[in-house]
Amino acid sequence: MKEVTVGVDIGGTNTKFGIVDREGNVLFQDSISTQGFEEFSDYLKGLSEALRKGLHAPGANYKLLGIGVGAANGNYYKGTIEHATNLKWKGIIPLAEMLREEFNVPALVTNDANAAAVGEMVYGAAKGLKDFIVITLGTGLGSGLVANGQLINGKHGIAGELGHTTVNYAGRYCNCGKRGCLETYVSATGIKRSVYKLLADHLEPSELRGISFDNLNTKMITDAARRGDLVAQEAFEYTGRILGTKLAETVVHTDPETIFLFGGLSLAGDLIFKPTIKHMEANLMPVFRGKVKVLPSGLQNQAAPILGASSLVWNYLEEKGKVLA
Repeated sequence: MKEVTVGVDIGGTNTKFGIVDREGNVLFQDSISTQGFEEFSDYLKGLSEALRKGLHAPGANYKLLGIGVGAANGNYYKGTIEHATNLKWKGIIPLAEMLREEFNVPALVTNDANAAAVGEMVYGAAKGLKDFIVITLGTGLGSGLVANGQLINGKHGIAGELGHTTVNYAGRYCNCGKRGCLETYVSATGIKRSVYKLLADHLEPSELRGISFDNLNTKMITDAARRGDLVAQEAFEYTGRILGTKLAETVVHTDPETIFLFGGLSLAGDLIFKPTIKHMEANLMPVFRGKVKVLPSGLQNQAAPILGASSLVWNYLEEKGKVLA
């Protein structure tokens, strides 16, 4: 019987999960819609059924040791999701406790970007790095901060909310209740909002004009930009300028060696990386210039949060002396 953990990444649109062995091999991976459940109890039932389907697949012979979860506003110390801005379920959700009762194994919860940072450190391009930052560019924007080899959780277990630092105090409204948060400009949702503002400002033809906001996605914007669409190209330049400027401010807090960009928006490649790096360097304190790399995640197939979340369990069991080092 093979010992495994489960890693779960709860995103604003979809929830991805995987069964992971000790070496970091994802033995099974699937997803369910996050938005498809009105009540959290129904969501938990759907997730549990999907997990059991993977755990008991034909030919599977797994011993589940624990479940790790990465979620927006995940509190590592309490095992809760607290007032998540990109999820429809509000308030405080005791997810770790609910999963422990459902599967009778240890369950841990952390910020989704923190999970991605752990995955990058254990299995990805951050192997051997002591100081780095992972920025997740999905429905919202998350960040995982690692300093001196340690993930920064903070006093209350919710450190690393870079997406809710302010870039414009009179700017776009955010689900968190503030205005002008970084993620309202730099995220899959943020770039869509930028496209629609640019469409209103420009008179030039654009293939994006005939697409509704709900149907528009980052791949469409990326493809249009690569075909020379002026509005799509300017949307990436605008997004990269805001991200790069904010990263220049972030660098002074932890002095990272590398900043990794992860998630759907990062798949645009040079369209997002070039303006981000250009504007970061232009706004860095002189002592930091030329010293901080901005790179794509080293993990493929969007597996970093899954691996990071699952590795939380291995670390927990090692600390408890339940698994040989």
